[in-house]
Amino acid sequence: MNSLPEQKLYIDGHYQDATSKESFENINPANNESICQVQVANKDDVDRAVVAAHKGFQQWSQMSGAERGRILLKAVHILRQRNQEIAKLEVLDTGKPIQEANCVDVLSGADAIEYFAGLAATLHGQHYDLGQSFAYTRREPLGICAGIGAWNYPIQIACWKSGPALACGNSMIFKPAELTPLTALKLAEIYTEAGVPDGVFNVVQGYAPTGQLLTRHPEIAKVSLTGEVETGKRVMADAAATLKKVTMELGGKSPLIIFADSHLDNAVSASLMANFYTQGEVCSNGTRVFVAESIIEEFLKRLVVRVNKMKIGDPLDPETHVGALISQDHMEKVLGYIEKGVNEGAHLVCGGKRVAHPGLEKGNFVEPTIFAQCTDNMSIVREEIFGPVMAVLSFPDNDEAGVIARANNSPYGLAAGVFTKDIQRGHRVIAQLQAGTCWINNYNITPIEMPFGGYKQSGIGRENSLITIEHYTQLKSVYVEMGDVEAPY
Repeated sequence: MNSLPEQKLYIDGHYQDATSKESFENINPANNESICQVQVANKDDVDRAVVAAHKGFQQWSQMSGAERGRILLKAVHILRQRNQEIAKLEVLDTGKPIQEANCVDVLSGADAIEYFAGLAATLHGQHYDLGQSFAYTRREPLGICAGIGAWNYPIQIACWKSGPALACGNSMIFKPAELTPLTALKLAEIYTEAGVPDGVFNVVQGYAPTGQLLTRHPEIAKVSLTGEVETGKRVMADAAATLKKVTMELGGKSPLIIFADSHLDNAVSASLMANFYTQGEVCSNGTRVFVAESIIEEFLKRLVVRVNKMKIGDPLDPETHVGALISQDHMEKVLGYIEKGVNEGAHLVCGGKRVAHPGLEKGNFVEPTIFAQCTDNMSIVREEIFGPVMAVLSFPDNDEAGVIARANNSPYGLAAGVFTKDIQRGHRVIAQLQAGTCWINNYNITPIEMPFGGYKQSGIGRENSLITIEHYTQLKSVYVEMGDVEAPY
């Protein structure tokens, strides 16, 4: 039975019915029961959103950066006030534990908007003295941007994309993942309440065809996607037709290298966070854990002790550590990879089964799973699983070059981590790893001040930090003649 009313589109500052007359069912992963129906945007709806976004852009882009910043800071304040309410919606949608959503998801999104609100008034060009004449540059917004979100961090991703886009003077049409459609609508409400002009932030819902209407629309200047690699390739191909700017944060199969001199308990903690936070549904997760031979036995021993203490349960229970995977299909995919791991000869250390305890039997719960004695050619080592499955591989203690080569042997390059007490080794190894976001003696820490993104097939461009301004603005050069114009004819 639906627990929420049917969700409409958010266009031009208010909720509107989709003209498609179509809807889809939004499902709670913890019990596979219906949360609500969600209306699907068709071409006419997307065109309406583009018209609204164009109108909003005309007003928003003419405001000073300071004005935009003040309005965005009001949105930040409202987001933080409504943290618990939005976090609960996020849990219903994603199946992640409330203990994560109420202290990370909403608040980290608010941090992002706050950061870019502070930058809005500082956007500027440069002056070039050319003797008798001069030139200057203007940093101008792109226009209408499309944001396409992923289902693992819906509100955070909506904030990560809309914060810099709006701070720079753009408008945005955002399409959440169809599996997690709820919280982007709340963000839209909050922007309107804070004073963002109508049309500046719109939300359209639907499946891939709705996203394709955005990526192919001639009046949209930029697409920012968080999603799978294959989706990224299709988006890039669509964007190429009109040479749209693209920013893409895609998948990964990231390495975490633990040398023999590491602080072992810290390395275990990082490995747990790099594999089991949000049920393993994190794109940057360090799912290939390379451990020096001399410490691997003790590493696994301490790891299993910690994993066995993790509580799998109702995501709304504040004591729960491991929630439900996003869908039944995804759960079957993860269980299929676990089966492949066993069949291909990896040693199943712990976990590996669906959890069907009383109260959880209808949900998509899978035990945190650890494989040891893995080899580089196994499916669970090479392919992104996006679930609570850790592959532990060993390497000779002093084979630094060898483990670096193995870590880099992947089409992905989103993230990497190194644990060692030798700080020179830490920097030396990180410098050779082919990954866009790296950590030494920690993992998956993503402060808004630090750029986030990948190498190789893990993405294009960066999110967060000052560099993001480059991805949401364009530079205009202006030459000013102060003398006469010479001509040879």
